[in-house]
Amino acid sequence: MPPSNAHHPARPPDSPVDDSDSDLEIDIEELDPQPNPDPKTGRQGEERGPRIALRNLRMGGLRRGAKRNGYGELGRSRDGGEDDAEGLLRDGDGEGDHTRYSEGSAGGDDAPLLSRNISGARRRRRSFASAGDSLRNISLRLPSFMSGSAMDQGNGDEELDKEEDDPSASRQVAVGALQSTRFPPNIVSNAKYTAWSFLPVTLYNEFSFFFNMYFLLVALSQAIPALRIGYLTTYVAPLAFVLMITLGKEAYDDIERRRRDNEANSEEYTVLRFDEPSRDFGSVRSNKRLKSAHARKGSKRHIPERDRLSDIQEEEERTEGGGFRSAPSSRVSDISKKSRDLKVGDVLKLSKGQRVPADVVILKCLTHEVSAQRISEDEVPKDEALLLDHVDEQDQGSSSAAPEDQKLAEGGSSSTGETFIRTDQLDGETDWKLRLASPLSQSLAVEDLVCLRVTGGKPDRKVNEFVGTLELVAPRTDGAAVPYLQGSDDDNIKAAPLSIDNTAWANTVIASQATTLAVIIYTGPQTRSALSTSPSRSKTGLLEYEINSLTKILCFLTLALSIILVALEGFGKTAGNIWYVKIMRFLILFSTIVPISLRVNLDLGKSVYSWFIQRDPGMPGAVVRTSTIPEDLGRIEYLLSDKTGTLTQNEMEMKKIHVGTVSYANEAMDEVTAYVKQGFHIHHSNDSTASSVLVTPSSSYMAAANAGATRTRREIGSRVRDVVLALALCHNVTPTTEEENGQVVTSYQASSPDEIAIVRWTESVGLRLAYRDRKGMALESPETGKTVVKVRILDIFPFTSEGKRMGIIVQFYDKLQPGVPSIDSGEIWFYQKGADTVMTSIVTANDWLDEETANMAREGLRTLVVGRKRLSVKEYQEFAAKYQEASLAITGREMGMQVVVSQYLEHNLELLGVTGVEDKLQKDVKPSLELLRNAGIKIWMLTGDKVETARCVAVSSKLVARGQYIHTIAKLRRKDSAQENLDFLRSKPDSCLLIDGESLSMFLTHYRTEFISAAVLLPAVVACRCSPTQKAEVAKLIKDYTKKRVCCIGDGGNDVSMIQAADVGVGIVGKEGRQASLAADFSIEQFHHLTKLLVWHGRNSYKRSAKLAQFVIHRGLIIAVCQTMYSIALDFQPEGLYKDWLLVGYATVYTAAPVLSLVLDKDVDENLASLYPELYKELTSGRSLSYRTFFVWVLISIYQGCLIQGLSQILTEVDGKRMVAVSYTVLVLNELLMVAIEITTWHWVMIISILGTFLMYVGSVPFLGGYFDLKFILTIGFLWRVAAIGAISLIPTYAGKVIRRTMKPPSYRKVQGI
Repeated sequence: MPPSNAHHPARPPDSPVDDSDSDLEIDIEELDPQPNPDPKTGRQGEERGPRIALRNLRMGGLRRGAKRNGYGELGRSRDGGEDDAEGLLRDGDGEGDHTRYSEGSAGGDDAPLLSRNISGARRRRRSFASAGDSLRNISLRLPSFMSGSAMDQGNGDEELDKEEDDPSASRQVAVGALQSTRFPPNIVSNAKYTAWSFLPVTLYNEFSFFFNMYFLLVALSQAIPALRIGYLTTYVAPLAFVLMITLGKEAYDDIERRRRDNEANSEEYTVLRFDEPSRDFGSVRSNKRLKSAHARKGSKRHIPERDRLSDIQEEEERTEGGGFRSAPSSRVSDISKKSRDLKVGDVLKLSKGQRVPADVVILKCLTHEVSAQRISEDEVPKDEALLLDHVDEQDQGSSSAAPEDQKLAEGGSSSTGETFIRTDQLDGETDWKLRLASPLSQSLAVEDLVCLRVTGGKPDRKVNEFVGTLELVAPRTDGAAVPYLQGSDDDNIKAAPLSIDNTAWANTVIASQATTLAVIIYTGPQTRSALSTSPSRSKTGLLEYEINSLTKILCFLTLALSIILVALEGFGKTAGNIWYVKIMRFLILFSTIVPISLRVNLDLGKSVYSWFIQRDPGMPGAVVRTSTIPEDLGRIEYLLSDKTGTLTQNEMEMKKIHVGTVSYANEAMDEVTAYVKQGFHIHHSNDSTASSVLVTPSSSYMAAANAGATRTRREIGSRVRDVVLALALCHNVTPTTEEENGQVVTSYQASSPDEIAIVRWTESVGLRLAYRDRKGMALESPETGKTVVKVRILDIFPFTSEGKRMGIIVQFYDKLQPGVPSIDSGEIWFYQKGADTVMTSIVTANDWLDEETANMAREGLRTLVVGRKRLSVKEYQEFAAKYQEASLAITGREMGMQVVVSQYLEHNLELLGVTGVEDKLQKDVKPSLELLRNAGIKIWMLTGDKVETARCVAVSSKLVARGQYIHTIAKLRRKDSAQENLDFLRSKPDSCLLIDGESLSMFLTHYRTEFISAAVLLPAVVACRCSPTQKAEVAKLIKDYTKKRVCCIGDGGNDVSMIQAADVGVGIVGKEGRQASLAADFSIEQFHHLTKLLVWHGRNSYKRSAKLAQFVIHRGLIIAVCQTMYSIALDFQPEGLYKDWLLVGYATVYTAAPVLSLVLDKDVDENLASLYPELYKELTSGRSLSYRTFFVWVLISIYQGCLIQGLSQILTEVDGKRMVAVSYTVLVLNELLMVAIEITTWHWVMIISILGTFLMYVGSVPFLGGYFDLKFILTIGFLWRVAAIGAISLIPTYAGKVIRRTMKPPSYRKVQGI
């Protein structure tokens, strides 16, 4: 029966589905993943294979018998029918092992399928018997087709926990197909709870607080009849209400986190779908059933080889005779998938500006240049091949952004497969990173990418390391595969190594114009960025811990009071009650001392503060993600900030250029434009040869440009033109063009944003980079659009962090001409630019370089010194030969090559000028940092960027004050040096520390306490080259050592660990990613919003909560004092004074609204808070809620409680409804008036709440007949008693407050009086 044409997705080359012989042909290599090195070379599978046509690999004889790893039975019976799992997989040990068909049998692309010596293959075999013996002694993870995906999934976590270098945890990923192993989904999750963990975790957190546990015990005690006082609901209902409020708020916060995660997980991406090729497309054989299809699991017979070879011969004859073309491996179509639906093996189609959603391996880069190639480049003349061969391929690959040629290869791909990515969201580095597609996958058509298989290591957090392999296997029409056999032809590769240069990790951003095709290898929690991120934790504010401590004191007071009252009566005189039962009843009566409503009020207050923050018009886009810690915003003493994207915009701009005698900046750049226009203007004539003339550094056009000007002006003009030409040529920038809205737009690509800024500047002054590849570049005039300079690139010396300089050797074209000029037909110049520290010794002696670079550095500009040197043909050829010789050395290659460059090139360079590039700061960063410093906050900058960059930003942002000494510690490896640096820091506590990640690691390992004790005293610390884990470690170290509140702010995925480790994490919504803002407690859009968040909202939140907490404690304590006075009057009997509704109503409807309205109070307005940030500094000492203020409120409560209850009993009766009516009414009015006394700035809500509550109490009195004597309430006697007792209670309290404010006014009163 012919196979169905119904659609089913392409299966991986190693798919076990429809595999008739999978049980017969177990691959020992799969069971034992250890690579088998070549016994001769020791290399592991890096041999190159012959060129084999894809149709040969599709042949029918291979369609039914391949085993799981794609290894067919072809060739078995030729060796006597031995069971062999690997005979086809390996090349021979030497060239003699390879045999070829004659050209008559397979010519051109049709290389032999069995290109090997049979004896060589037999020599490599292992029988299953011997394999079985070896397997008995080795514990191995079974492959998925034997163990099942469930087993793999179940052991996934255990595998991740194994040691890092465990090769058994490596994974094989079939490109564009379903995987045989289940991998985690690609989901970003910042949620703290799951549906199962929410209740247990939140209840544990709640009852870990002392007073919640206290009230739980009180509520449970009411189940005991002997201890019951009033209704059970009196004690249970408040606790249940508190828990409902808190759990509801936690649930809301977590639901909001999930909603925001859902937005990130719903981002759409284009994925390539690989379908089975159409049966009528390139069909090269009939649909007859092969004999091998009859083999089943129990079968031991083998297919005679002649039958299978006849299939091959039949197919070859039909293909060649009928002129059929080989069918593609699949049909490709684009589909759209949400980020959460992406799976391992999916091929993503990424374009410029897109965030990479998972860890991927780049397979192919497709360029789409709009304009045609502007300058054709011919092959280099053979006699000059030596001069170019010595260029190190790796250096060129890492330094040049240009394709090898601009012509699109088949399938629209650039032959080099280069793309740039931005990693600032991952590691904080501003430089773009060059990434390369493997030549193996870059050369394939898109349809054939499904033939690839990627092998990678276990997921780990090393963002700068990756080791993997890319293998090409050939498809079968039934979805299985056979290996792409290796041979000796180097043009095609069966397996290619993969490194970090072939990857793009999650949260990086594609920066190139090219379309990038990449296969996902790690998803969700297994990505590098997720593994570098610590899990989110529940954060508790410092105020909560302080209130917890005060509650313990109150509880101790309750216990002491209970024991004292029982003791005063006498332990033996307790008639009818045992003494310890009476103590327990007193504890329950006095439980109001520990106010259960405190948590409710504080939580409601936090919600109000969050509402204010999110609706502040001065902070648009602000989001509160953790609403439990807004008070901590008012207690920050250390601010740890990221640099890239947080303090800076990561946009470079050329600000100043100095050419020795004159400096140009701002409007003066127009003069530079005039000089360039004159120097590069070619006077065209009718002569055809003259019209093709180009400018060179020594051309007569440049010399004669200012013939009529003064000598000084001519010299300056010449210098300006020389430095502009040098800057336009000495770089690694590539121009790319694309069409936007019908217009052709040119953009630039480079690994460093500094270089792009300089090239943009040269374009603005009149010299545009029009074209660039690895062999040459052309400059044109933006006005005329004509090429004025064209050079051939002879050598490039890329920038390194050690060398701190970049050089290029170019040969100038004298005129436009086809092909490449001979080596002796044009000027050869060496241009170099670099940091002033290294260039000072390379350029000729001068008297202005040090001074100018120091001036620019003080302005926070990144300086580059530019120089040049002319080389004769002989000098260059001598250098080229020596450099080639050094590049072939086995040992000391890098050092030898550098010595040659220094000897022949890097001395006596003509100094052309100095450039100053500024990294644009975020809006209002300078005043914001100054304000935060004045508020008493110590600021640390932690970045993954370079030392020089960090220093410049620290100066330009005013993090480091003008003239402040910066002590730099870099590349520290010795302990004695570390100790010396520590001693220096202790002796100079007013300096700024600049330290790199390597040195920081040394200190944290060996001098942890000593380092942090010295560092926390410094006004500013800048740490660069920090990994995400180092940032988090520093935050934890400051917290643990100082016990102060630490705030961390960042915008990238590399800041998430630091943000989560901090007491308060603030995320800035970045241009590309939202990972930091999603994981943060507070999210803002600009750095300068942080000042308002801390100085205004943080200060208010803390002061309001402190006042609210103390007032709630006062409210509970005063009623307990009244209860104590009542019990004493009743001969120490534990009877309740206010029962049931009176007790519940007092804590809720009669006092709750006025007390809660204190969250709207403010002592100063926003302008004064910003004008005097010193007001914020006061809060860090915690004076608003301290033991001193607490005991002041305790004394006020005791005074008022004793007076209210004592006078009520004296003026009415000791026990009765009349006394209760007077006492309770005074108590409620006392609380309302105390709230009014405490308010600093009145708000309409406060007035309504106080008056409304009073009216509510008056209105409810007629319904309180069960507790009050209603007839007595209507008499004058009731009114004067209430008024008198209230006045005696309140007037002394208010008078004391007025006197204290007058004698020692608080800071906010002083500020208001100015």
